Amino acid sequence: MDYTAALLEQNQLLGELVYPADPATPVPSCPEWTLRQLLTHVGRGHRWAATIVRDRRDSPVDPRGVPDGKPPADPDGAREWLADSARAVIDAVSSVGAETPVWTFIGPRPSAWWVRRRLHEATVHRADAALALGALYELSAELAADGLSEWLDIATARRPDRPAPLDPGTTLHLHATDADLGAGGEWMIRGEDGGVSWEHGHGKGDAAVRGRAVDLLLAVLRRPLEDPDAVEVIGDAKTWQLWLERTPF
Repeated sequence: MDYTAALLEQNQLLGELVYPADPATPVPSCPEWTLRQLLTHVGRGHRWAATIVRDRRDSPVDPRGVPDGKPPADPDGAREWLADSARAVIDAVSSVGAETPVWTFIGPRPSAWWVRRRLHEATVHRADAALALGALYELSAELAADGLSEWLDIATARRPDRPAPLDPGTTLHLHATDADLGAGGEWMIRGEDGGVSWEHGHGKGDAAVRGRAVDLLLAVLRRPLEDPDAVEVIGDAKTWQLWLERTPF
């Protein structure tokens, strides 16, 4: 997958959805946010990641101190600001090299890690904007499945300050029903001593969750689904609920 092209595309689609709307529109899936705050969060986040990469940071940066961290008030200026924010990440990675290690919140990673992270940040917050505006949300199965894999990498990274998402010996299986995803559309997640692991593949879990990749992605990120029955939980529903409760972001 071309993450650079996908980031630019998803960022543009987010902008096209938000700009014509009232910036004071509440965003129910992000409590206490308005559309302008959502836009600011995404664009500033892009610039924050670009700063980390450009400066080859080995420690975090305060997002509040990122230069040009707020969009202009006028819609045209805000449109260009958001576009420039995404390009800043791409340009920063290009300038230091995709394999250069930098700080991330799950430990040092190659700088290109941030392009994929910012892509899926834009993708999911576009869903938030669509929910706020009652707009149709569409996402390719391939991109949704990749977003779910990326989220699992984050959710299963060891966080000493939080309980593991699954107890040792517990398993959760996610199964995308879209055609042509193959093994990339199935995820086996296992609770182990000291943490959680995951891998692509089929298997029997204590709980299995089935649905389109886009619905699985929104479900694991605790976004409301237009159709509550879009995902089917089979087996021990408590395993699924525990996973959701222990994987806030």
